Amino acid sequence: MYHIIYWLCGCCWALRPRYKRLVDNIFPEDPEEGLVKANMEKLTFFALSAPEKLDRIAAYLSERLTKELNRHRYGYVCIAMEAMEQLLLACHCQSINLLVESFLSTLRLLLEADKPHLHILATNSFVKFANIEEDTPSYHRSYDFFVSRFSEMCHSDHEDLDTRNKIRVSGICGLQGVVRKTVDDELQVNIWEPRHMEQIVPALLVNLQQHSQNDSGSPAEQTEVCFRELLCRAAYGHINNAIKPVLMHLDSHSLWQGRGFAVQCFQIIMYSIQSQHSHLVIQQLLGHLDANSRSPASVRAGIVEVLSEAAVIEATGSVGPTVLEVFNTLLRQLRQSVDYQLTGYYDNGGKHKTSSIEEKKLQDAVIKTIGSFANTLPIYQRSEVMLFIMGKIPVPGIYPALGSPNSGRMIQVMLLKSLLQVSEHYESSNLLTALPSSFLEPLLSFTLMEDPEIRLLVLSILTSLIDRHLIRWLLKAGIKWVVLSVHHDICTFQHDVFVFMQHAQRLYRHVYLASREENSGRSHYQALFTLLAVLSVELANEEVVVDLIRLILALQEMTLSNQECLSVFNRCGIHALCAAFLNLLSQLGPPPTLHQHITQVIESRQKDAPHLLPEVMFCDKPRLPEGELKVDEALLFVQSKICEALAGSSYSAHCERFNTLYTPQLTEEDRLSKRKSIGDAVSLQVDMELPFCPDTPQTEQITFETLKNAIEDRGVVEEEERRKRMEVVERFQTAPFEEIAAHCGARTSLLQSKLNQVFELIIRPPPSPSGHSAPRSTPVYEMKFPDLCVY
Repeated sequence: MYHIIYWLCGCCWALRPRYKRLVDNIFPEDPEEGLVKANMEKLTFFALSAPEKLDRIAAYLSERLTKELNRHRYGYVCIAMEAMEQLLLACHCQSINLLVESFLSTLRLLLEADKPHLHILATNSFVKFANIEEDTPSYHRSYDFFVSRFSEMCHSDHEDLDTRNKIRVSGICGLQGVVRKTVDDELQVNIWEPRHMEQIVPALLVNLQQHSQNDSGSPAEQTEVCFRELLCRAAYGHINNAIKPVLMHLDSHSLWQGRGFAVQCFQIIMYSIQSQHSHLVIQQLLGHLDANSRSPASVRAGIVEVLSEAAVIEATGSVGPTVLEVFNTLLRQLRQSVDYQLTGYYDNGGKHKTSSIEEKKLQDAVIKTIGSFANTLPIYQRSEVMLFIMGKIPVPGIYPALGSPNSGRMIQVMLLKSLLQVSEHYESSNLLTALPSSFLEPLLSFTLMEDPEIRLLVLSILTSLIDRHLIRWLLKAGIKWVVLSVHHDICTFQHDVFVFMQHAQRLYRHVYLASREENSGRSHYQALFTLLAVLSVELANEEVVVDLIRLILALQEMTLSNQECLSVFNRCGIHALCAAFLNLLSQLGPPPTLHQHITQVIESRQKDAPHLLPEVMFCDKPRLPEGELKVDEALLFVQSKICEALAGSSYSAHCERFNTLYTPQLTEEDRLSKRKSIGDAVSLQVDMELPFCPDTPQTEQITFETLKNAIEDRGVVEEEERRKRMEVVERFQTAPFEEIAAHCGARTSLLQSKLNQVFELIIRPPPSPSGHSAPRSTPVYEMKFPDLCVY
């Protein structure tokens, strides 16, 4: 009986199809022996010879693998997968589609099992399949299951650490395979869709985050490789879908705080994507910053810091088509932070408190980011950015939307700090580009404000824009380095001198007035010295140097005048400023006799009055004299000696200017009043010259004695005019805005009434020769035209 059964089985096996017999022959009796290579070669040859049987071979292999899997015979499962892999690699591209469906269904079966080693086996097989290039597209292939399953493997929490890392690495490799297989084939599933990116990107970031916490044995290296490959394949329209899940992951896990994982993520992103797409990442971050304007300061500071790092990495020289919108967003965040700092809450409801320290950290981060963005721009765009920031700086009394005065002051300081960040790295080839009138005039207006911090910021901005050879840094190292730099590297262009002379008097006036502010400190006088030193080096022109010396002598004279209400510290600070500048100037090129005079005065001060030198006044704890300040003539720089020292040199052509002491230039208001007085004099002269007027007084004959008396009285008149000018300046500096507006409005009304009288005389028709008045002509605006003439 048994022999009959055996014979029937043998006959049935012999009658089976050849491809099934070939498939069965590749399985050994003992699974540990592995795949029977000789029989595998026969199966491969048969599959290549009869490609129409490939789908049947794959289906039978899948059936055999399913049976072995259900019987828990995992050795035969591995053999079946190895056979399918070899068939995939051996088949031509045209016939590979016959195998793929059975192959992918087999992988799904393994990935659905509960054995980690089967997951790893299926993932390795899928990676080999992903590396095969296909010429024939497939319209019905779907990878949604694999994206979901591989992403789940990346979140594995297996108890054994080694097994967990292996599963996660396999999941990462599987996602990498899906990306390679689908990203370049438009007929395949669109891997860039949000539903796929929201699974892939968080799975990668979780493992990247684990790397930052624990480096030992983590799958972070493979994660970074996969993440970079995903981003470098992203086209223009896919960047937003790839970046949005990153932002959502950082939000949901509170990873913006601190300099860590968020910066690392976006460093990988900026270095991986194509350079022409980097501005899209910047725009995404800016939009996310606006969306989190009601978030804690630490979150906003983290986003801003990421923006700063992204701007440094971006090397294309552009932040996209909307450059000013970037700075507008950052400045808006800066202003909001100031409001939050003053109110103590970062929401309108007053429920979420914030601290001044956190908001200041955010403000510093925003200012740093503004500088980072500006450094990536070309020179002409930096000029536009500086003008844009200058237009955002509020002026108290003109912008009523500022709210409290403290808010306006803080916003001014923050915006000026932002402007300083942009100007510190500004490199212009000429002064016309660096200091246009539209920028310089509003900037200089801040030098006369009462706030010492604002004045100091403005001086620093002016110095950094004029300084093109880093003179301000050489001054910190020592004057000798400045002298060496002048003799070797610096060359002054005549065009710069011409441009500077157009604004020189305004700049000198602001330096003069800023030096006598009562709340000026050591840093202010150091900043004034640096500014004057940079001017003398960058504009090494005889006329400029002579004007600077006249300005210094005027400052020295101001400290000796009893009319100026200056403290002892202010007087000593100005004397130290004069000594420091003239000492530097005497070593830069003027005649040796000038150097001798300046050296003699400085040595006298070292012996008798060290408090008049910069070494004492510019230190942290200056030593001031007790009581009133008394300065002997031997401790002063003498105008006549300086003029004599410059007489026999190239400066002699301008020495005549020393005969008149420098006085601040008239303001706009002073010039208007002066123009009015001249107009009154002209009208008086016209009245005196009218003929046939019996009441006209006889003009006085001008003689030599008359001119002599006029010259003698000139000093009194000049003193009176100077007093009036100072009253006008003080009124416009201290008077409320309403009072100034009322004064100007009254003058405007008077001018309007005069103009109306003139217009009436012009419009009035001339008298008729017959003596009758001409009929009144109808004005054009009162005429009635036919309807056909009206269009």
